[in-house]
Amino acid sequence: MAKARLKLHARIYCGEEIAMGPGKADLLEAIEREGSISAAGRAMDMSYRRAWLLVDVMNRCWSQPLVDAVAGGGRERGARLSDMGREVLAHYRALQHLIAEANESREFAALEEKVRSLPLPSQRD
Repeated sequence: MAKARLKLHARIYCGEEIAMGPGKADLLEAIEREGSISAAGRAMDMSYRRAWLLVDVMNRCWSQPLVDAVAGGGRERGARLSDMGREVLAHYRALQHLIAEANESREFAALEEKVRSLPLPSQRD
């Protein structure tokens, strides 16, 4: 019999925009690792435009930009996380860890023992 699953995601909103979520955190890590927005996008199978738009949202939503970018190629070009970007990413990953621990909580265990493994058939048919 299948067990219940708890699936929680942390998303931090700035107005209607998602200022930080799992995908944006992954993108920040890819930018830090790859050294550019375009390379990070490629590493995540994402277009440069999509990656750039996500970075733009993050940079507009936080009190300081999370990503510092210098356009063009060559030395000193590319992108890197700002100090604020590294700080926000570290706090967000810590929050994700706390959320993951909810799977081990007494509260979830109490719900898990009461939930069906599959829903009953719909009564609307």
